[in-house]
Amino acid sequence: MPAAAPAGRSGGLSGAAACPGVEGFTCATLTVPLDHSGGTPGRLGLKVAMADNVRAPKGVLLFLTGGPGQPGVPFVQGLSRKLAPVLKDYRLVMIDQRGTGAGALQCPRLQQEMGSSDLTPPTARAVTDCAAAIGGDRRFYGTTDTVGDLELLRRALGVRRMTLDGVSYGTYTAERYALAHPGHVARLVLDSVVPQTGYDPMDRAAMRAAPRVLTAACRATGCTTDPAADLAEVVERYRDGADVLDALTTWEFVDPDYAAMIDALHRAANGDPGPLQGLIAGVRQGGAATAEELSQGLHASTLCLDGRYPWGRADAPVAGRRAALEKAGARLTPADYGPFDPATATGLGSMLSCLYWPRTPVRPLPSPHRRLPGVPVLLLGGDRDLSTPLEWLHDQQRLTPRAKVVVVPGAAHSVQNRAADDRGRQAVYDFLLGR
Repeated sequence: MPAAAPAGRSGGLSGAAACPGVEGFTCATLTVPLDHSGGTPGRLGLKVAMADNVRAPKGVLLFLTGGPGQPGVPFVQGLSRKLAPVLKDYRLVMIDQRGTGAGALQCPRLQQEMGSSDLTPPTARAVTDCAAAIGGDRRFYGTTDTVGDLELLRRALGVRRMTLDGVSYGTYTAERYALAHPGHVARLVLDSVVPQTGYDPMDRAAMRAAPRVLTAACRATGCTTDPAADLAEVVERYRDGADVLDALTTWEFVDPDYAAMIDALHRAANGDPGPLQGLIAGVRQGGAATAEELSQGLHASTLCLDGRYPWGRADAPVAGRRAALEKAGARLTPADYGPFDPATATGLGSMLSCLYWPRTPVRPLPSPHRRLPGVPVLLLGGDRDLSTPLEWLHDQQRLTPRAKVVVVPGAAHSVQNRAADDRGRQAVYDFLLGR
C-alpha cells in the first residue's frame, strides 16, 4: 500500500523546503485525494520539485516522465541541465506521479521478474500477488487519476496555463491532460510519442518497424549483413520472438546503432545462438530496477486500467480472457507482425500482465479520437526508436492540428535526454522560446 498523505487539504502544497542537493529548487508535497470522485476516502502525498524562479516570463514548464512507473523529482537536476537554455523563461516543475518514487507501489516478485522492462513475460503468480498487495485501491492508478492530480498541481501553483513536456508514456499523460483541460495548456512537447489512442499491448508497430530500424542502423555503420532477413530467420528457427523484441527495445538505450545485436542476430541466423542468448540474458540482468526507480506495480495498474485488450478492459471476467487472446492471435496476419509471429504478439509482458490481472472496476475513458486542442505542439522522435516507433508519432500527428514534427536521424528513445545529436534538443529550445 502507498504511504498516507500528510495532513493538509487536498490540492495543497505543504512542507516546502530546499530540494536536497539541487540548487535553485524547492521541494514540497502535493496532497491529492485517492479517489477524485470522492466516493472512497483517502489521500496521497506526491513529491514535487519546483524551480525558484516563480515569476518566469513564460510560466510553468511541467516535465512528465514515463514508464508508467518512473518518478519525476529524482531527475530534476539532470533535466535542469538539459533544459538550461529555456529555464530563464520557464519555471521547471517535476512531480512523482501517484504510485511512483517514495510512494511507489511495491510488488517485489513482479519487480524482480520484469525490472524496468515493458515486455519481459511475468509469471501469473507475480501478477496476482502484486494486485493482491495493492488491493482494491488499484482502480485509482490509471492515467485519468494522474490527470486529476496534475490539475490540482496547476491550481496549487497558481497558474492559469502550463506548458507540458512529456517523454514516452509521459506524452500520453500530457495528451490526456490536454484533452481534459484544453484551456489550461499553453504548449506541448511530445518526445517519443505514445499516441492518445493508447498503447498497443501486441506492440505491432514495433514488430513491423524492427526491419526498418535495423537496416538503417546497418547502413549507417557500414555493416555487411542483412539484419532484417537475419531477424526473420531467428524468429522462425528459435521461436523466441518475445525475448528478441524485448532485447531490441532495451538495446536502443545501450547503442542506437544496435551493432552487437545485429552481429548476434547474424550469428544466430547461421546456427550459433550463443551470442544472442548472452545478450538477452545480459539485458534482463542489466534491466533490474527497484520500485522507487520504476514501479512495476504502478506500471501494471495503469496499463491494465488504461488499455483495451482482446478481452476488453480490466473489468472483463478473467475466465474468458485467454480464449479471447488466442482468438485475436489467430486473426493476425504477417502484415500485423512483420518478421515476428503471432506468439510474439500474444506473449509480451505488457499483454500477459493484464491477462492475469484480477477483475478491476474501470471508469469510462474519454474518446481517443478527439483532436488535441489547437495549441502549438512539437512531436519529437528518433528514427531508431523501437520502444515508441515513429509510426506512433505519425498516428498522433493526424490528431494534432498544430503539430510541428522533428525526427532526429540516428536517435532512439527519449531524444531530449539521450540523443547524441543536439538537433532534437535545439528543436525543443526553439519551440519553447517561440523562435
